[in-house]
Amino acid sequence: MDKINSENNEIAATLVPVQNEIPKQVIESEISFLTIDNVFRDTIDSEPSIIYSFLKRAIDIGGAVLGIVILTPVLIILGLLIKLEDPKASIFFIQERVGNRGKLFRMYKFRSMIVNAEDLLANLLVENEVTGAMFKMKNDPRVTKIGRFIRKTSLDEIPQLINVIKGEMSLVGPRPPLPREVMLYEEKHFQRLTVKPGCTGLWQVTARNEVGFEEMVNLDLLYIKERTLLLDIKLILKTIQVMVLKKGI
Repeated sequence: MDKINSENNEIAATLVPVQNEIPKQVIESEISFLTIDNVFRDTIDSEPSIIYSFLKRAIDIGGAVLGIVILTPVLIILGLLIKLEDPKASIFFIQERVGNRGKLFRMYKFRSMIVNAEDLLANLLVENEVTGAMFKMKNDPRVTKIGRFIRKTSLDEIPQLINVIKGEMSLVGPRPPLPREVMLYEEKHFQRLTVKPGCTGLWQVTARNEVGFEEMVNLDLLYIKERTLLLDIKLILKTIQVMVLKKGI
């Protein structure tokens, strides 16, 4: 039985594999096959209620708008700092990600890397510090000086509130993967794509830097099975705490 408990502001998770795994499909040049309804049929034991979906969307819109309003001075300052470090580069980094049921969308972030970061990735893959369909490198040489600060504090993620307002993301949910990562997915991994991706989630506030790809997937799937409005609110509040105290980022 999966359980999520909150004690002393800490969230503990008991990981149990999720059943009804999605059959892996033939991958060609696109991942549009993920939008086929029967790929996702019967992958989750229970679908959320209409009331939950409505209230979650209301919280998403209200929280995103409020966040942008409150953080406007921070957004302006960060934009200026990023531009001063490299006047010729863009303030924002826009990247194609895979969302709910395989739908592709453009995710917004503050730019934290040098302009040609993607071109240099191939040479850094041997330095990957995690296994599976994810790249992580603690001292990534592509990260700029201001980029290290905004990554440590997760301030680079603030522009994703725009994606939340547009309905492409939620405040809480699995992180949206890159198309190249989805190409490496195994059967269980596709279940992460059965819900709208989020700005934060169970993985981010419990073990972001301490677990590998498989553990991250297990945390995401546990959230999907146990998701409630109360859990979403707890994860949002926990995320704010983590950002302020700069713990686990």
